[in-house]
Amino acid sequence: MHLTLSWLPSPIGPLALACDDAGVLRGLSFGDGLIGAMRREYPGAALAEGIAPAAVSRAIAAYFDGDREALARVDWSLEGAAAGDGFQARVWRALAQVPAGVTISYGEMAKRAGEPGAAQAAGTALNRNPIPLVLACHRVIGADGSLTGFGGGLERKGWLLRHEGALLI
Repeated sequence: MHLTLSWLPSPIGPLALACDDAGVLRGLSFGDGLIGAMRREYPGAALAEGIAPAAVSRAIAAYFDGDREALARVDWSLEGAAAGDGFQARVWRALAQVPAGVTISYGEMAKRAGEPGAAQAAGTALNRNPIPLVLACHRVIGADGSLTGFGGGLERKGWLLRHEGALLI
């Protein structure tokens, strides 16, 4: 596998992207950490700098321009990822079903991934999400409505939820 690394500006800081040769998003980071995540998830992949696919760039720009549904149009895959099966992968698949503007708790996320009572494990899985923003782990909050745990920082998490019009307790 070959992954092209690129960077896009955004209102919440630079985004680092990794896309395969078909233009499918495989990784996203809020600055640093993308290369390490891609080496962890796709250890045999060749990494090279390049330009983000136009479709991915347009969808991300549309999201930040106010189209809450734009990220759902990003073609992404975790096929072949080292953590592509098991509980972690089930959390990621369940995360893909949480629509923009909706928040759920870590406990609910664990339940949706088939492990009721595994809220902390769901948090760990979300922390290892290789495509945050698109697999929107910012939509998962504490049971009391608090903003907890986000690799991009709680300030970004709050910004993203406000941007989506999410109702917070």
